[in-house]
Amino acid sequence: MSKAERTKQFIIEKTAPVFNAKGYAGTSINDLTEATGLTKGSIYGNFENKDEVALLAFDHNFGQVIALIRNKMDAKESTIDKLLVYPETYRNFLQLPVLHSGCPINNTAVESDDTHPLLKAKVANALEFWRERLESRIKIGIENNEIRPDVDINEFISVLISVIQGSVLQVKVTGKVGPLNAAMNFLEKLILDLKK
Repeated sequence: MSKAERTKQFIIEKTAPVFNAKGYAGTSINDLTEATGLTKGSIYGNFENKDEVALLAFDHNFGQVIALIRNKMDAKESTIDKLLVYPETYRNFLQLPVLHSGCPINNTAVESDDTHPLLKAKVANALEFWRERLESRIKIGIENNEIRPDVDINEFISVLISVIQGSVLQVKVTGKVGPLNAAMNFLEKLILDLKK
C-alpha cells in the first residue's frame, strides 16, 4: 500500500464513525479535520469532495458490521446457532464500538432516502447483500436438514431485518432498551422455530 493509499485509508477509518453518528449532512469538514488531525487541504488532497469520503466511510462501516457478524458466526456450528448471532449481537449493540451509534444501514437510510441518491444506492446494495447472505445461509440449513423445508425464506428475512432495524431505531430515539430486549426475544423464538 502506497503512502497516499495509507492516508486515504486512515481518513476513511477515522471519519467513518463520525459519519455514522452525525450523518452526511451533520458532518462538516471541521468534523473530518478534528477526527483525523489533518488539514482541510490534506483531506481534499486525497478525496474529490465530502461525498467521496462519505461513500467510502459507509462501505467501511458496513464492512465492520459484516466482519463482526461473520466472526461470531464462524465460531458457531449449526445454522440455527449462526442465525442466533443476530439477536445476541444486536441485544448488546450499544456496547459494541462499531454499532454504538446505530446500524450504518439504518442511520444512512433515514438520511439519504430523499436527499442523497448515491448513499441511498449504497444502502440498497448493502440490504441486498444482507438478504442474499441470509438466503444462502437458510438454504444451507435446509439442505443440511437443520431448518424446515417449508420455511418462507423471503418472509423470514424481511421480518429479521425489520425487527433488528426497528428495535435499533427505537433504542437510539428513546434510549430505552426494553423494546430492544422484547424484539430480540421475539427474534430468538422466530429463529428457533425454523428448526426441523
